[in-house]
Amino acid sequence: MTGKVLAVLIGSLLLGVGVNGFLVPHHLLDGGMIGIGLIMHYFYGWPTGLTMIFLSIPLYVLAWILERKYFFHSLHGLLVSSLFIDLFAPIEQGLQLGIFSSAIIGGLLVGCGIGLMLRYETSTGGTDLLAQLIHKFFSLNVGLLIFMIDGLVVLSGLKVIGLEKFMYSLLTITCVGLMTALCVIKRETIL
Repeated sequence: MTGKVLAVLIGSLLLGVGVNGFLVPHHLLDGGMIGIGLIMHYFYGWPTGLTMIFLSIPLYVLAWILERKYFFHSLHGLLVSSLFIDLFAPIEQGLQLGIFSSAIIGGLLVGCGIGLMLRYETSTGGTDLLAQLIHKFFSLNVGLLIFMIDGLVVLSGLKVIGLEKFMYSLLTITCVGLMTALCVIKRETIL
């Protein structure tokens, strides 16, 4: 089994557990397509992973046009992580931690999952794919780009989750961004 396949499987597992075990029980948001999928889940009851796939289609069209390598490297990451997020949906009832701990642990797990995939030049697609495309043209840190996009997504969910959960969601995306940036920096340092 190649490193990329393992990165997708382990990263997706971390995402599935982080989202369903820590974020969903408290109606917290992540950013990016996961966050948009969570907003749709909280508001309409739609499956988070399946929503991520449908909402990522325009970004995949853009990747096909601009950088097919990113298209091919992230398509399997999107499909597997979306599947794991929906498969792990039942664990939202199993873990009973407070909202502060859940915001931090969920953010660290999601950030580690995303960072692991980015480290092996794959991603969950969605806005991670967008961040990779921006990075290619402007050489900005992928973790920082994801953090900025995540902030916009969480801000858009303010009406759905309310101010208190919005503040905890900011803590979550901070943890996601830091963990993702650490994984990417470590990879760039090694190379």
